[in-house]
Amino acid sequence: MKIVLALLTLILMVVSPCQSASPWQRHTIDDSSRGADGVRMADVNGDGHLDITTGWEEGGVIRVYLNPGPEKASKIWPAVTVGLVKSPEDAVFADLDGDGATDVVSSCEGKTRTMFFHWAPKSTDQYLDTGSWKTESAPCTENQQSWMFALPMDVDGRNGVDLIVSSKGDNASIGWLESPENPRDVSAWKYHRLRDAGWVMSLVPYDMDNDGDLDVVASDRKGAKRGVLWLENPGAKATSEGASWKDHSIGGTGRENMFLDVISHREKSAVVYSAVKPAGLVRFQSSSYRKPAAIDEGPGWVSFTIEIPGEKLGTGKSIRSADVNLDGSEDLVYSCEQANGAKHGVVWLDMTQDGLEIRPISGPEGVKFDLIQMVDLDADGDLDVITCEERANLGVFWYENPTR
Repeated sequence: MKIVLALLTLILMVVSPCQSASPWQRHTIDDSSRGADGVRMADVNGDGHLDITTGWEEGGVIRVYLNPGPEKASKIWPAVTVGLVKSPEDAVFADLDGDGATDVVSSCEGKTRTMFFHWAPKSTDQYLDTGSWKTESAPCTENQQSWMFALPMDVDGRNGVDLIVSSKGDNASIGWLESPENPRDVSAWKYHRLRDAGWVMSLVPYDMDNDGDLDVVASDRKGAKRGVLWLENPGAKATSEGASWKDHSIGGTGRENMFLDVISHREKSAVVYSAVKPAGLVRFQSSSYRKPAAIDEGPGWVSFTIEIPGEKLGTGKSIRSADVNLDGSEDLVYSCEQANGAKHGVVWLDMTQDGLEIRPISGPEGVKFDLIQMVDLDADGDLDVITCEERANLGVFWYENPTR
């Protein structure tokens, strides 16, 4: 994928959303509760289509949506409530007990401050039956931290999938939950602290040092250690023996970094994008690819900032790299909070030879958008945008890319 050189300018002048372009068509997946907060995806039933799980923060429910396929994707999706918990901030798929049925893990903040395992029924025929699901709290997390995000990963090479977890506020951290020999024994799960934190937004798996195992790229938006960083995986054996994960700064310590996207660049180098508040984004890349106006960041990293006029958009929340219009060049999809009034909450940034232009996706409808996923849901060859909105109660939905 070609990277337009204009992207590597320190500050780009951008134009307002094109008035002649219409917002993309929005298709509702579910709007039955309140405060949809995050969209995580996996193929849970083996039909080749990515399914969704979401926590509804104000509604206090964790739901799963089964992708009905491209011909029916524009309709309401088949769904099941897998658990009732208060203040869920994240929900993610994981087969915790290795029985072939995909469970869900939820992370809760507020007064709950606990993580929950939602155990799926073994029979696929019962997957959409709420009564066949069982919810249990993980005792080692109970009332410990305001849990924000979880990343399933086999950390120690034993007992199947573990969980990289993160939180915000008092006692916040990035750590991992160690799966026991019997993962169904929730009292046997153990928590291991890796790093103190302020308010963690993203946990992204990526082999940053090309040593064959997955490291974790993270954004911490608050506190003394805020910034974009990666935690170096010492390997399963070393981790199981108690080795620490080395903390590497990428940069952005002077910014409020929100959700990240990590993509591959030339010679196995990573490029990290961070949506930042109040508005804009930062691109971090190896200092060996230095361009004019680069800012020195953590060891081995430089950054390039794109400032976005705040009068047209809300404040930065999430970012995804994708070729939106199939022209062979990299574009960026950007979501916002505080998109009040006539402000746009989801846009895409069209990288042209002349610079960058903001183009509408959502239009002014909606206020607080969240994590973005890019999937071709209607099988027409271009990438659609999946996200959720939690203030105007638009719920969980997708925007249909009009390119094809």
